[in-house]
Amino acid sequence: MAWSASQYVKFEDERTRPARDLLAQVPLASVNHAVDLGCGPGNSTELIVERFGTAGVSGLDSDQNMLEAARKRLPGTHFVEADLGSWRPSEPADLLFANAVFQWLPNHLDIFDRLMDSLVPGGVLAIQMPDNLGEPSHLMMEETAHAGPWKAAFEKKSVRRNPLPPPSTYYSRLIGKSSRIDIWHTVYNHPMADAAAIVEWVKGTGLMPYLANAGAEHREAFLADYLQRLETVYPKMADGRVLLRFPRLFMIAVKR
Repeated sequence: MAWSASQYVKFEDERTRPARDLLAQVPLASVNHAVDLGCGPGNSTELIVERFGTAGVSGLDSDQNMLEAARKRLPGTHFVEADLGSWRPSEPADLLFANAVFQWLPNHLDIFDRLMDSLVPGGVLAIQMPDNLGEPSHLMMEETAHAGPWKAAFEKKSVRRNPLPPPSTYYSRLIGKSSRIDIWHTVYNHPMADAAAIVEWVKGTGLMPYLANAGAEHREAFLADYLQRLETVYPKMADGRVLLRFPRLFMIAVKR
């Protein structure tokens, strides 16, 4: 998928809030080596730099467009292009921080296990992932995918990402390497101007593989069908806006 930093930051405040909430639970007074994994346009990296200083903080992403935006935003911070599926830090890290990236990797449990080995004793693996596949915003993607002239593409290839395992699975997998694991869910309720604003939100993330699979020739019709479905499941509130419910999973693992 070709990511768009400009599309992503249309809802920067809302996307950054979970990163801020995750960082607030990191039990470290200082860091010598911290990496923002899947840093995107640098909004989460900026929070880490504000807390711990520029020295020792770096960002990593696989998308050049995101990296260009991050480097422009934080010119004094080092950003590298790498694949999270195989990446390892050059030296043990105090903090490996990941805001809304690992939900895209089906084998992320294996990756978390490997990343724990890349921490110093007392180091922290801090993870946040959307856990919203059961929300109307994503259920309507599936309905649209199987309802239009593009449906044959989705019968051949599903683009729906895997649901997250239950918290007990993460705990059981990582507790052998951890002195403490804290796992929780937070449900955000974001007031949005209308259903079209929800479309704009997910165009920068979850809707991207659907649009890519449907094909450029069906893009506008797919979006129109999806918007129509959203308008039926997100009723307007007293002020005319709609409320986007957004559950997220958080995890802090401290290495033994």
